[in-house]
Amino acid sequence: MRWFGGCAPGGRQVTPVGARLLWSGPALWVMGAWSADLVRTAKGRNARLAVLGPCSAADEELARALDTRDFARAVGDWAGSYIAVRLTGHRAVEVVTDAAGACPLYTVTTPDGVVWASSSRALSALVGGRVDDDWLASYLWDAKAPVPGRSAWADVTPIPAGHRLTLDADAVRSSVWWSPVTRRQDEALPAIRHALTEGVRVRVRDMPSSTDLGGMDSTTLAVIAARCRPLTAVTAHPSGITEGGDLRYARALDVPGLTRIEFPLEEHHLPFSVADTPLPAVDEPPPSNAVWAMLSAQLRITAAMGAVRHLTGDGGDDLFLPSPRHLVDLARSRRWLRLTADALAWARLRRQDPRSLITAALRGDMQAVARPWLTRPAWLSSAVPPPMWRREDADAALITSVRHAARTAHADTQLADALGVELHNPYLDGAVLDAVVSVPAHLRFSVHRYKPLLVDSCGDLLPVPHRSRTTKGVFTADFHRGMRANLRRVLELANGRVVARGLVDPAPLRATVHAAALGAETVWATLLPALAAEAWLDSIEREPAIRWWSPTPADTR
Repeated sequence: MRWFGGCAPGGRQVTPVGARLLWSGPALWVMGAWSADLVRTAKGRNARLAVLGPCSAADEELARALDTRDFARAVGDWAGSYIAVRLTGHRAVEVVTDAAGACPLYTVTTPDGVVWASSSRALSALVGGRVDDDWLASYLWDAKAPVPGRSAWADVTPIPAGHRLTLDADAVRSSVWWSPVTRRQDEALPAIRHALTEGVRVRVRDMPSSTDLGGMDSTTLAVIAARCRPLTAVTAHPSGITEGGDLRYARALDVPGLTRIEFPLEEHHLPFSVADTPLPAVDEPPPSNAVWAMLSAQLRITAAMGAVRHLTGDGGDDLFLPSPRHLVDLARSRRWLRLTADALAWARLRRQDPRSLITAALRGDMQAVARPWLTRPAWLSSAVPPPMWRREDADAALITSVRHAARTAHADTQLADALGVELHNPYLDGAVLDAVVSVPAHLRFSVHRYKPLLVDSCGDLLPVPHRSRTTKGVFTADFHRGMRANLRRVLELANGRVVARGLVDPAPLRATVHAAALGAETVWATLLPALAAEAWLDSIEREPAIRWWSPTPADTR
């Protein structure tokens, strides 16, 4: 697994055995197989700099950032998904997280000093390696709002996205460096296009790559990537269904440099099936847990065709297909006509009563507007309090949604690492979030147009049928089929470690599993986390975190 970390100045310097040291005094290291373009460094008279992850900055920009006064602002606007680290001559370390949180960062406090890293699971070995049951219980209540300020591992603290971490011999401090700005739409659209195209370019320009090819999000990435270098695009489809849906649009896409392949999903690829590769141990329950059999098979296909990196469209829906969260803003600003019109249009589209939607907007209840189906799961037996949902406006809600998607997607990249494939999600880049959230919320939303911001910023790159598309492939039926085909295994997941920890009552959970197997309407957003938590606990028991740390750096480059 690829991860990196370092130590605070002044304390005892520890380095995980097998790490490659980038510098010492204090230490900065990387673990795992890192491509050269993902670890870039620069050195000046009084400072050293490292950028970890795909980043659009030229060497001259890295050099200028060495001595700048506002380091976070100097490095934070580059395209890509990365962490920037600067060590000054005063032995102070500044670590800048990205705005979206696709590169999570954590700290632990040991008796010998503070250690920080991009893997919470790896850091946990320094403080006992215990799962935080309170975090896990809150994750089971609402996977998008686990208890704030904590990670899946006890005593491992997350650094919020969009923050700078400053470490010196006297203190460790965290402060905000990024906040959203407002742009005119004619300024925001070029910014979205630049952030997305540059984010793709820096990933594929020097490395054999592949992409998904399904809905508008992944198709846009595939077209952008193919303009940079030849690559493979994979369209997954249910076996036996050879026409329509994503296949129709994928076959109609004729782009130079793009090799299209089709991946039929057989019975053994169904959700909840046992994969050829057991689920790897990662930082927290991964979103792709239920579809690991399918995802791992797809990544093997692309790797067999020579791809080292695989790009997905994850995050596109969070950015460009928002629920009507702006209704809360309209209510607060007393824009009654627009509120009523948008609520009626949304209710008509979703075939629901608009009165509950309007009432929730008037109350300022963002959760009831965006996720009216969310209730405490019947099987949750822990006494965990309700999630601490903040009173947000539509911009803050979008940021929260993207940051959740980005943090959990990081666990999926760790899964892919186990297969030797780098998984990348350009829509979860900080610069893309910055550009999208700068557009007023009511302009991001539309009932009558599909993903208007993506179409208006990048749609001219797509053929007309693709840019006017209004649907995407839906695999809900496959989850019901997979539940039915793997019922015995899923029932075992519903009565395992989470039950032993006192977090889940197995009877209502097993009843929900049986109902889903029969095809009953299922709230997958609450059921899947319960099953993912069990599979994750099993994986970390099978594969303990790194235990060996060296007290003395072996390399002082």
